Amino acid sequence: MAMAGAGEREPRRDPFLDNAKYLAIVLVAVGHAWEPLREGNRSITALYLLVYAFHMPVFAVIAGYLSRDFEATPRKLGGLLKRTVLPYVVFETAYTYFTRWTSEDPDRPVTLLDPLYLTWFLAALFIWRLTSPVWKAVRHPLPLALTVAALATLSPSIGNDLDLQRVAQFLPYFVLGLCLKPEHLRLVHRREARLLAAPVFACALTLAYWAVPRMNYAWFFHNDSTTALGAPAWAGPVMTLATFGCSVVLAAAFLAAVPRHRTWFTPLGAGTLYAYLLHGFLAQAAEHWGWYGLPWLHHPAGEATVTVLAAAIMTPLCAPAVQRTLSGALETPTRWPLPLRR
Repeated sequence: MAMAGAGEREPRRDPFLDNAKYLAIVLVAVGHAWEPLREGNRSITALYLLVYAFHMPVFAVIAGYLSRDFEATPRKLGGLLKRTVLPYVVFETAYTYFTRWTSEDPDRPVTLLDPLYLTWFLAALFIWRLTSPVWKAVRHPLPLALTVAALATLSPSIGNDLDLQRVAQFLPYFVLGLCLKPEHLRLVHRREARLLAAPVFACALTLAYWAVPRMNYAWFFHNDSTTALGAPAWAGPVMTLATFGCSVVLAAAFLAAVPRHRTWFTPLGAGTLYAYLLHGFLAQAAEHWGWYGLPWLHHPAGEATVTVLAAAIMTPLCAPAVQRTLSGALETPTRWPLPLRR
């Protein structure tokens, strides 16, 4: 979902990053499809926990990596406004009206301060990228970002404005991406890393299955304070470090398994933001229409069908045709003037 440096001509695309983004966005859709199947199903919940432990951290790391050259110049700030703020306004409004139809909240107001459903990532991307020059200027950016995240878990008063709780708690992953260099990414291309990917995920899935009845996996959602999670204050900083370490290991294993060269799905990596924003309408509609009430979906064959269908839907949503159709809304032409000094 991460966009190239906003407000500038997009550099030559890296097939590895596009492959990673496509595969990660498929996992986002699969995770959302599993959500209504979790109740009473330990296996699905373990898979859900595993996916949620790393799929959004992967996007945040990639977003940071692609923001390494961002500078607070008028041209780049204008591009950032056009490529994050405009789609945020468009989809926040669209999701509000859609939620009025699909939920029991028909009077929900249109507000740009309380991101609805998936739009939080656009708000986060805007804030992260806007502050990236600061993180590049400080001496120890990653420890500082982890401190900000830990303090956020201790601050229930942050509230829902721009979903700052989640923005702050995911910040270390973005800053990690800012700190990475191409040679760091090449480490996951090594044969040793690729061989370790499958055992790492096997161990993580086993641990997730064990942990499901024993821990509150909402820690991996990064959108609540310790107070909201009913945990003691000391748990916030501890879980910030623990979840960060776990997510980074899983993200590295995931990236090690991603093909480095161009594949049939490489062109789809450029359209992950479109798929991310659009698939939420399908996920909400499926619950509204009661599809998950079908008994057979709560058996292995049904769960497999839901998984395959969710993954299959994301492919056309990432397609270039969809990118072209929505480019007017998500990538405003640069001829639109903004009141910024040159």
